[in-house]
Amino acid sequence: MSTDSVFSLKNRWFVGAVGLAAGLFVFTAILGLIELPFAQRDVTFEGIWDAICSAAGVPLTRSSAAPVQPDFKLSTVVVTATMLSNPSQESIGRGATLAQQCAIWHGPVGVSRADSPNLAGQYAPAIYKQLKDFKTGARVNAIMTPFAVPLSEQDMVDLSAYYAYLPRLPAYHPEQDKPAPRIVVNGAPLRNVASCGSCHGALDNKAGSPWLEGQSAAYIKAQLEAFTSGARRNDISQQMRNIARQMTPEEIDEVAQYYSAQPSQTKRVSTP
Repeated sequence: MSTDSVFSLKNRWFVGAVGLAAGLFVFTAILGLIELPFAQRDVTFEGIWDAICSAAGVPLTRSSAAPVQPDFKLSTVVVTATMLSNPSQESIGRGATLAQQCAIWHGPVGVSRADSPNLAGQYAPAIYKQLKDFKTGARVNAIMTPFAVPLSEQDMVDLSAYYAYLPRLPAYHPEQDKPAPRIVVNGAPLRNVASCGSCHGALDNKAGSPWLEGQSAAYIKAQLEAFTSGARRNDISQQMRNIARQMTPEEIDEVAQYYSAQPSQTKRVSTP
């Protein structure tokens, strides 16, 4: 049989198949490019062409819907790898004077015994970011917020320089034969959780991430739980909130206990 007779307008099967395919194409185009965009309740389009372009991923005009604004203040600090890297001796000295106000919580030499964070040897950008966030309201604390609000820009730079100048607590883990928790070394890739050490100093440091070795177990646990619940949200791009929400309570405890291990704690445990 000749193929001319198959693809001929005289062949009703051919005409029917082409008509059906064309009808399905038009139906799906109308449904996907017009009906579904207009079905969105939180978006308003200025016309059919605007809806079609939006569905295709190339909007031509702005949607009339107002952008969703967060109901909390965002951190505006931009941290770089070289930030506050070369402080002057004058800046460190001014920071030492200002730090006398902090001694009751953070210790006279930056090592706390009150479950407040240890600041001795802490990365300067990490301290500066938290002070700035406390000052602007991106992070809120009953003690730190009133202290940070009156600080000037130079005050925050000087405090960061002073505490970074002090010797930090070393990475000390008395049970050397016990491997570090998996979440610290390897993370949990299937849950999109990076290893703690890749950002917080044991393996590498990400700009703005604090040194965790020697921090209080109660403090680390409280901050991870605050990230999990959303009570703390000054992490730009929600990196810590996304990680903490994927961690189990057991992993949070393991991280807190691992990083808090220090000689002084071992002695206190053994003292009757």
